[in-house]
Amino acid sequence: MQQSTAVIRNRHFWAILILLIGFGILHYVEQIGITGTGAPSAHFGLSRHSLDRILFLIPIIYSGYVFGLFAGLFTSFAALLIMLPRVIVVSPAPADAVLETCGIITVGTVMCLWLSTRAKEKAKTEAALQKLESTHRTLQHYVQSMRRNERQLTILNSISTILMGSLELEGLLRKATTMVSELMEVEITLLFHLDEDTQELRLVGHAGISDEFVRAVEVCRIGKGLYGEVAATGQPQIVEDLSLDSKLTGPEFKKMQIRVQLIIPLILREQVSGVVCVAMRRPRQFSADDIELLTAVGSQIAIAVENARLYEKERLTAQRLTISEKNYRRLFENANDAIWTHDLEGNITVANKACEKLTGYNMDELIKMNANSFLSAGSLEKASEVRRRLFEKEPVEQPYEQHIVRSDGTEATLMLTTSLLIEDGKPIGFQHIARDMTKEKWMQDNLRYYLQEITSAQEDERKRIARELHDDTAQDLYALNRQVDNFVRSNSDLPADTGNFLTGLGKHIKKVLRGVRQFSQDLRPSMLDDLGLVATLRWLVNEINLLNGIKVSLTVSGTEQRLPPNIELLLFRIIQEALRNTEKHSNASEADIFIRFEDDKLAATVRDNGRGFDFPERIGDLSRAGKLGLVGIEERARLLGGQLKIQSEKGKGTSVEIEVPLQL
Repeated sequence: MQQSTAVIRNRHFWAILILLIGFGILHYVEQIGITGTGAPSAHFGLSRHSLDRILFLIPIIYSGYVFGLFAGLFTSFAALLIMLPRVIVVSPAPADAVLETCGIITVGTVMCLWLSTRAKEKAKTEAALQKLESTHRTLQHYVQSMRRNERQLTILNSISTILMGSLELEGLLRKATTMVSELMEVEITLLFHLDEDTQELRLVGHAGISDEFVRAVEVCRIGKGLYGEVAATGQPQIVEDLSLDSKLTGPEFKKMQIRVQLIIPLILREQVSGVVCVAMRRPRQFSADDIELLTAVGSQIAIAVENARLYEKERLTAQRLTISEKNYRRLFENANDAIWTHDLEGNITVANKACEKLTGYNMDELIKMNANSFLSAGSLEKASEVRRRLFEKEPVEQPYEQHIVRSDGTEATLMLTTSLLIEDGKPIGFQHIARDMTKEKWMQDNLRYYLQEITSAQEDERKRIARELHDDTAQDLYALNRQVDNFVRSNSDLPADTGNFLTGLGKHIKKVLRGVRQFSQDLRPSMLDDLGLVATLRWLVNEINLLNGIKVSLTVSGTEQRLPPNIELLLFRIIQEALRNTEKHSNASEADIFIRFEDDKLAATVRDNGRGFDFPERIGDLSRAGKLGLVGIEERARLLGGQLKIQSEKGKGTSVEIEVPLQL
């Protein structure tokens, strides 16, 4: 009923109806007797009414074009009814009239069928285009997700490296807030530390806020306001309405125009040690992944801040030891660092209480012992080298790592500072100040494990995306391409422009499919698991030579052998990242890869003839310059326990060399 009403209200319906009525009147103008008017055929000197009947094709085709096949057939039937009286009753040549009428109806029906078929083809083409666009959007989503995850993992690696290597509190806090802003892609970052004595949150790091805002939030009580509530409960909180905190409704907050905040507690040894807040001036939905990511980073920040504070405390303690002999003695006896002296033969002469805790021996036992009894063969060799350098006044890097054996047989890791005792211009012994770094070493190992897990998660994510691209997206594109090909083959009478369009569409789908498969291979080459490192590198070299215009060569020496999967994967990523840097930044025309297998190690070198760059003193400084790729190479080399050497000079290219011990 509604469709009928809609048709009646359509202006095309009335136009068709008027045409039928008008042409019907003209068809019977002689019989109707309208004076001054003749049949259309009569104007051309024709005695038959063929032209009158041909005019009925206009409303038939018009109806089929506007309303579809059924409407066209209905209009054809109506035209037939209008023409039949003349054919049967009036026409002097009924046989000819019947033939003409059937011809008109047949032509009209064929035209309606053609219009209907054309409309269906157009609909199928539009549906195919929509499906292709949907597939393209899905692919873009996967690519953007992968790039976002890879960027987050890279920044996480950098954060872990910087936090693990920095003990300067102010610089650490500044770096932490900046990198949290980059990682979370936010405009504002606030870092609060909990003062356990006053139970107050103090703002110790910030980014993206004004001085007025800093003064407004620099101190917060536990349990008061949004930040204090998170510190009291230990639960993350997403805040979209600042009116919930009366302290956050002042003019300085209105100037900042904060729309949404994510507040996370900093947890250290199952206790809240502070709060980190990230905020946006624009609308944003923080997800559960954002909360988990910021919580993980917050834990690392809490550990690093605590380590920096402990380091700062110990450094100040060491400075006070030099104030006076009296203060020195008092501090010597109660110092947290183990301090002892021994003569040139190694007999201990003086030791403080920390030595008892460090070694497990009491003071009376220590005074009767020789320092060499604490050392293993390897540690004794290092001690002899330090002794020789001090005697010969050669520089000694201090503090240096040393290992001792406690009374219970366990091993302790020390950061040891050794100095030569001089009396009357002659050496009489050595003084040692040792810090027990066993726990810190354990924490560093945990951080290294965390980095390894991040790398593993990154590879798993790449493998998952590669698998989904291959199993889902590529298969959908292949099926779509087959549908287009089958449609073209099964419709040989398609118009030329439509056939050309569908053929071009099929070629474009094949191009996209090749791109998807290539991208899937770049994410995680399956041959790395099947054929090993060398075969995969040969494939990578061929791909670069074909696609990027850089001439890359691979030279393998020694006896080729398969390595453990994790070693092959990390080595492949190192070489792949080095080549990617060459492609993006070096402007090189040639690159060489050298793989050398030896009995106990593998050496790999990637060298290019590009423009090079000024290499900093430390690889960690590259992260500040935005060269996170080389930082990632250094992290993977560390996971392999290998030795990494990067050389670069402007105008002389870049060389990346790594040696990895083979655990056979």
